[in-house]
Amino acid sequence: MDHELAEHAAEVLKAMAHPLRLQIVELLQQGERSVGEIVEAVGEKQAITSQQLTLMKGKGVLASRRDGAKVYYRLHNFNVIRLLDCIYNHCDAKKRSRR
Repeated sequence: MDHELAEHAAEVLKAMAHPLRLQIVELLQQGERSVGEIVEAVGEKQAITSQQLTLMKGKGVLASRRDGAKVYYRLHNFNVIRLLDCIYNHCDAKKRSRR
């Protein structure tokens, strides 16, 4: 892996490394949602949720579109889901091995 690719991979991982962001990505697996729908589903303040959405969009994880006054977000790169599946499987296996 070249240095530039490693840097980009690290940036994407950083963009995902927050519980609220993980919740948002899981929600958006089901399809596009408006900011209001996302705020309601995750139970966080709109300003905080919007910051997280903007960060993930900037790293290429999410895409958005505007329809009048509403902004809708969707997953931009579904490889993120495969990555999260691997991480969740790792965490689940580690949890089971502690029992």
